[in-house]
Amino acid sequence: MLRRMAVGVAMGCIALGGFALVRAQNAAQKPAPGMAMAEDVPAYHATPPKGPLPETLDPKLFPDVQNQNLYALAAKEKKILYQQPCYCHCDREVGHQSLLDCYVDRHASVCATCKMEAVFAYQEWKRGKTAAQIRQEIMDGKWRTVDLTAYNMPGAVK
Repeated sequence: MLRRMAVGVAMGCIALGGFALVRAQNAAQKPAPGMAMAEDVPAYHATPPKGPLPETLDPKLFPDVQNQNLYALAAKEKKILYQQPCYCHCDREVGHQSLLDCYVDRHASVCATCKMEAVFAYQEWKRGKTAAQIRQEIMDGKWRTVDLTAYNMPGAVK
């Protein structure tokens, strides 16, 4: 009986050690805050657009107020969204080339990441930041603090 307990404890220690090792290896592979790894940055355009941009979807297509507001917001800031990556990684999944593409189709209407990044970009743009400054902040993950509840009321975007 004592032998079985000893074997059980030993196996538990080995399992916990293995989990700790895997966790340490995963932590070592993650970039430090503010240091996004180039291969992890989704697609975006580094320069302003040279020609006309595609139209975002008409906000009236959506029955809910939040999507109406966010698609209206995206229509106002197309040049900024064009220069931003989208961390839902729709570039890999859907072939999008920037955050703007999420608002040219219905993708953003069902994706909290797209919504939060667009609101973040809009707020920073209104504060006078450049597209490059906004992009760096998005890469640093600052968009994750955005509260979308203000956009649940009609007329939230002016």
